[in-house]
Amino acid sequence: MEEDLRRKAVLTLGGAVSLPEGYVLPCRVSHSTAGPGAGSGSAVFAFGRFRVKKTITYGEGEFQLVVDEKGRLSMTRKGKPFMRRVRIEPVVRHAPEQAFFNLDPRCMYRCAYCTSPLLDPSEDKHLSVDRIMDMLEESMLLHDVKCVSFTSGVVGSVDETVDRFVEAVRAVRERYPDMPIGVEPYVSSREHIQRLKDAGADEIKINLETPRRDLFAKACPDLDYDAVMDLLRDAVDIFGRGNVVSNIIYGMGETDADLDIIMERLCRMGVLPGLRALRVNEMNKQRLIDAGIRWTKITPQKAVDLAEMQMAAMKRHGLTTENCRTMCFACRCCDIVPFIDIRE
Repeated sequence: MEEDLRRKAVLTLGGAVSLPEGYVLPCRVSHSTAGPGAGSGSAVFAFGRFRVKKTITYGEGEFQLVVDEKGRLSMTRKGKPFMRRVRIEPVVRHAPEQAFFNLDPRCMYRCAYCTSPLLDPSEDKHLSVDRIMDMLEESMLLHDVKCVSFTSGVVGSVDETVDRFVEAVRAVRERYPDMPIGVEPYVSSREHIQRLKDAGADEIKINLETPRRDLFAKACPDLDYDAVMDLLRDAVDIFGRGNVVSNIIYGMGETDADLDIIMERLCRMGVLPGLRALRVNEMNKQRLIDAGIRWTKITPQKAVDLAEMQMAAMKRHGLTTENCRTMCFACRCCDIVPFIDIRE
């Protein structure tokens, strides 16, 4: 295994990065309300072609940022040398080079792994379109913003939440006609998907979450596995092959064969499967236990092996992550990305 790839796998799956006492990051600390780092301050650490977004602390951490007398950065792990050179990349909104907005972290669904609805109120809660546009304009002045993405919990109803997506997407498209826009909504009809496309979205992510129906029933008791599969087919019809992504969380008791089967099925449909290791923390641990989910520890080698399986499935069907311009595949911070982190 390429050494830097191994380091990315270790860093991605590992604990927090401890900063030296008194060290001030050269860019704004990110406070995410969605994704693996939801609820904690974080920063993006880059090395070679790789980058990883990590929780940061001034207390104890599995990794330690080291600053030498010339200001050069390196990293140790449990006190032992880990990375000779590392750099810190600025986060625009939630991601490097990307303004990724969470319209509302609240959610009426009870997915066991999700921490977003459990967070305290933040600046990203209940964002109005006017506030989004102000934040985006500020970001455009300070950064090279390459895309805009939206996610959200479901508040009130699916229809109301899709209305908010449509309003936000339309506002961005009108002000920035050439800006790539990605959406990660919960939708319940083909009409919802068509409305998002008509508003100006370029890419869509509709998450299947697990490779098996029985696991899905435990993890997402309020949702319907087969309905999500049908909506993914509709999304490919509307957005086109390779412009639809679906996250699959692994480490909840599935087998490698389960993952291989579902990735083959998604790729055959024209959907890019996104693999994400389950992150267990103090916020979601009890919910996972209550849901009857028995999680397994993911090793760095397992993460790389599954990413290679993921890339093989995509190749068999003429798909690639290299054309993705928004959301997680473009960000590259939380997962091992086929064709970018892993190359042929």
